[in-house]
Amino acid sequence: MSFLRTVLNHSVIIHPPGFYVIGFQTFTFISVYFIFLAFVYVVTVLFNSLVIYVIAVNHCLHTPKFVAVVNLAVIDLFLNTCTIPSMIKAFLMKDNFIPFNLCLLQMFVYYTFATLESYALAILAYDRLIAICFPLRQNSINTLRSMSCIVSLTWSSALAITAFATSIMTRLSFCNSVRVYSYFCDYAPVFRLSCNDNSMQWWVASLLTFIILVGPFTFILLSYISILVTVFRMKSLDSRVKALATCVEHLILVAIFYFPTTIIFAIGFYLRLIDPDQRVLSLSLASCIPPCINPIVYSLKTKELKIRALALIRQNTTGTDQGKRKPWKVFKRKVTIML
Repeated sequence: MSFLRTVLNHSVIIHPPGFYVIGFQTFTFISVYFIFLAFVYVVTVLFNSLVIYVIAVNHCLHTPKFVAVVNLAVIDLFLNTCTIPSMIKAFLMKDNFIPFNLCLLQMFVYYTFATLESYALAILAYDRLIAICFPLRQNSINTLRSMSCIVSLTWSSALAITAFATSIMTRLSFCNSVRVYSYFCDYAPVFRLSCNDNSMQWWVASLLTFIILVGPFTFILLSYISILVTVFRMKSLDSRVKALATCVEHLILVAIFYFPTTIIFAIGFYLRLIDPDQRVLSLSLASCIPPCINPIVYSLKTKELKIRALALIRQNTTGTDQGKRKPWKVFKRKVTIML
């Protein structure tokens, strides 16, 4: 195999032409799993696109809360798009080779949107915090402008952090194995293949864990502690139930995203106690399922979104039926005139 050599700080850095992603080669029922992944991706695209479209065309949904919801839908769409199609392509084409630069690009895109997913859940927690703890000042604190600024800040931060983390991978030499045991060009499995010092990459991976998981989850936890304190100060039981009911869909999303990912990632990255095959399968499910379930949960549990989506579907159905009936009515009128 020919290697690309570049000189950095008077030392030779060896970059291979690419890597072989071999995470699913040992699974027995791999074809069934990829059919399932194809179904997950179709549902992800359809439901997230529906959520984005419904919010975009209904001006009454142009509120801070639904800016946060559409932000999550866009992130979900990109998060599954950067992994599932490449996994299915590798299975169908029997080609698990990915060029070096494309590997770094996939790594960058995946971790950017994984970071944004976590931030998006924290933004939704912020929206609930302001709505429940500061109801009288909600319209002055949580405005469209402030929510747009928060969303923009999270996107800028995620892009900058993952760009730095990905760029330092070019300082590593890969002179031995180029077989990545994961379901995509994952950060830790790739830097562990290097044959020079990768301590900087290890520390950056640890920092990414804190930025992606620990930081936003801590904010969500503190937000719900504040929400519970406020709720239990309410005198009416009915008010307590209504306030907590508005948090149900968000709590479901938090549980689906954080708990499996945190447990699997921590055990696999730090303790290395989990079986490699189980780690790959569990992480692929933990990263692909939330973007599929998130829009379904919000479309079913959020009353405003559910009403608008159903109204839009009925409107399109009615329009189609009227379009089909119209030629028949014209024909019937012409026959009547002739008679």
